[in-house]
Amino acid sequence: MKETKKGNAWALFPLLLFMLLFLGVGIISGDFTTMPLNVAITITVIVALLMNRKEKFATKVEVFTKGAGHSNIILMMLIFILAGAFSTTTEKMGGVTSTVNLGLSLIPENLIIVGLFIICMFVSISMGTSVGTVAAIAPVGFGFAQATDVSAALAMATVVGGAMFGDNLSMISDTTIAAVRTQHTKMKDKFKVNFRIVLPGAILTIVVLFFLTNGISMDHSKSYDFQLVKVIPYLLVLILALVGVNVIIVLIGGTVLSGIIGLIDGSFGWKGLLSAVSKGIIGMEDIAMIALLIGGLVGLIQHNGGIDWLLNVVRGRVKSKRGAEIGIASLVSVADIATANNTISIIMSGPLAKNIADEYDVDPRKSASILDIFGGCFQGLLPYSPQVISAAGVAGISPFLLVPYSIYPIMLGVCGLIAILIGYPKLKNKA
Repeated sequence: MKETKKGNAWALFPLLLFMLLFLGVGIISGDFTTMPLNVAITITVIVALLMNRKEKFATKVEVFTKGAGHSNIILMMLIFILAGAFSTTTEKMGGVTSTVNLGLSLIPENLIIVGLFIICMFVSISMGTSVGTVAAIAPVGFGFAQATDVSAALAMATVVGGAMFGDNLSMISDTTIAAVRTQHTKMKDKFKVNFRIVLPGAILTIVVLFFLTNGISMDHSKSYDFQLVKVIPYLLVLILALVGVNVIIVLIGGTVLSGIIGLIDGSFGWKGLLSAVSKGIIGMEDIAMIALLIGGLVGLIQHNGGIDWLLNVVRGRVKSKRGAEIGIASLVSVADIATANNTISIIMSGPLAKNIADEYDVDPRKSASILDIFGGCFQGLLPYSPQVISAAGVAGISPFLLVPYSIYPIMLGVCGLIAILIGYPKLKNKA
């Protein structure tokens, strides 16, 4: 019989401190961007290293470095910076503009907001970033609102909802990368399971938006120029990832193709290409370093008995696979509410979720999907998340006004909960 370790609740104090630092400073200052995540996690790591005086400081540092240097963490960091290089290079080449304009030119007159949601879905699943999607399309959505009688809050919430769809499913999204790596599964397998769970929510969102906005019209006098060749890198990445090509090869291939297209059509020269790649890598350095620090922090917490204590608490309340899945959903939801960053919340809760999944025989494809679904759900709902704040800022309105119109994030959570309760989808064991 397997021995059950007692664990130590005090070992979890660094995680509580991290949440208190981020939320506390945000509440006191009235601005949740006041406390940078990298500063909060650095302070937390220092406190964690000073705990457990029974251990030598050098030993604790070694435990931290082993956790930070775990192969999953290093691979995740590599994928993050390659994804940044691809996204920025393709954006500078004009891929985002062509993708957006392609969608806009195909929108029927009476389906402007529905079309806006679908455009955001496609752009975000191609770009792999909800923040980037909001930045690219929120001005277009606000223009729709100004040209019609649609409220700015509804238009901006639609942009955020569509952005969260792709953030949850994209092969190059940092949330997908984090969920897949922490649960030790494949991207294409997670995508298939995740897609089956959230598709009904996306369809229901489209239906609701149709009835809310049917009959409005827009000014089509503006020309939406696009070049199909500039959409190809996004399609290539999506197709190659779906057929199972290694994600590193996919991202390198996509970046090279975007660079070739940009050089041929004159979007940038060699210096511009190198600058775009550099900016993309630098843009992901922060999230990569945070992932490294959290990896080390989780290593310390596990060494001090925090993970064992949490597992014992979960075991005491969870009696079935369904209960384990609800526990995983609760973990990532609480983490996202505390940090307003679904990638960080998945990285934080992922190792514990993996332990719970193994304990109760939850398929890693399902546990990875649950992490990504519930992280995305709250990320699209929180009025202090970067996505919601950014969209509201474009329209010059309060982020709280977007919450009642956050249809897709709500549908995302509902679909995830229903999938847990009814055991959907039924998955066959994989070798």
